[in-house]
Amino acid sequence: MNLHTLSILVENRPGVLSRITGLFSRRGYNIESLAVGTCEIADMSRITVTATGNDAMLEQVRKQLNKLIDVIKVSDLTATERVERELALIRVLASSVTVRTKILQIAKIFRVSVVDAGEKSHS
Repeated sequence: MNLHTLSILVENRPGVLSRITGLFSRRGYNIESLAVGTCEIADMSRITVTATGNDAMLEQVRKQLNKLIDVIKVSDLTATERVERELALIRVLASSVTVRTKILQIAKIFRVSVVDAGEKSHS
């Protein structure tokens, strides 16, 4: 089983994401990660899916995706050079200036972007 990354260009309409994830679900494939957003083409969205499976299984999924009405293009990015990143938003309670300084030092080691380092936290 290999990890495959698919980029799916779709028309930006309600229910498209549900139909695509339903296709994976009906075929018994587990989606490892999913990212969706509008893209550079008007009225289009790009769905990036990472799923585990062998090459034949994923080829079958690609064929099924191409049959969906709102799908414009399906690309397998597995063998191409690309940049992958993860995002986590984490709120940490720092009870004193010393603790806050230590947290910021640790964050710097891991190249973390600190969004707010204020004394008060808003829920």
